Amino acid sequence: MASPSNDEWLALVTEDIVDPERRIIDPHHHLWETATNWGRYVLEDLWRDTESGHNIEKTVFIDCRSSYRTEGPEHLRPIGETEFVASVAAESLEADGKATIAAIVSHANMMLGDGVEEVLNAHEEAGNGLFRGIRHAGPHDTTDTLTNRGSGRPCPYSRSDFRQGVNRLGELGYTYDTWHFYHQNRDYLELAKAVPNTTMILDHFGTPLGVGAYAGRQQEIFEQWKTDIADIAKCPNVHAKLGGMAMPDNGFGWDKNPRPPTSDEFVDAQRPYYLHTIECFGPARCMFESNFPVDRLSISYHVLWNGLKKIVADFTDDEKDQMFYRTAAEVYKI
Repeated sequence: MASPSNDEWLALVTEDIVDPERRIIDPHHHLWETATNWGRYVLEDLWRDTESGHNIEKTVFIDCRSSYRTEGPEHLRPIGETEFVASVAAESLEADGKATIAAIVSHANMMLGDGVEEVLNAHEEAGNGLFRGIRHAGPHDTTDTLTNRGSGRPCPYSRSDFRQGVNRLGELGYTYDTWHFYHQNRDYLELAKAVPNTTMILDHFGTPLGVGAYAGRQQEIFEQWKTDIADIAKCPNVHAKLGGMAMPDNGFGWDKNPRPPTSDEFVDAQRPYYLHTIECFGPARCMFESNFPVDRLSISYHVLWNGLKKIVADFTDDEKDQMFYRTAAEVYKI
């Protein structure tokens, strides 16, 4: 029997590929060698998705606590993830015509302040030339709505040692990715102002919520979110990743339906978030992302990218190339 997030369920909706020749960098995906809440997701699984019809040339791996070291100093355990992904990236280069993992964003504890440089040096050594930056996320929620997704973990954005760590990233030429919940966007804004020389990437639109304590409040949340995004966009050091809004947390409920959404259903539900963000940031600071396999809980890879292309169907070819390829290439130096 089909059930959400498995292949049989996702296969209930298939579509012809929109604009199949358009070159794409997918700047946000994960890999897990062992099963997690999102299943096991290795290179073969990534290729199954990237080979589903769209012209995905390159990808960027983003930290997801995968293959961390289990021994040694705590602050150096994330190096294991970089070692793992660097080996997978080398394998990806061996297959002609398939997407290659062209950059790695790892994790380091920004609360180490200037001391984070030791961790960055270790990532650089392990990354085989692919290490580009750090993600130290800050989700925090006190409503018990999001089990194990930030409950009881204070947001670090206002800490002076954390800000010094993020500032050090910029001084050394690395990027800073993060994700959090929409009600933390003002905290993120203050962080962005405090580290103007660090290139920052806001993942998943700042995660507007729609479940638990936030269910039935999407319009109210959308209005607050619009204001916050407009203010964040005034910080020239911040770039926006356009995607990651098919997670169950966002409250669209697709993961509970008898079949996944079509690209048109996806567009009807999410277009306002995308167009507002692009209007605020401009194409030069926007990049489309898949957030796979997490968003795979709700939608298949080829249907998702169809939806993204449909949202910007009226944009110029140059603007599309900027958002589907060049912004990611510029930010992650690939």
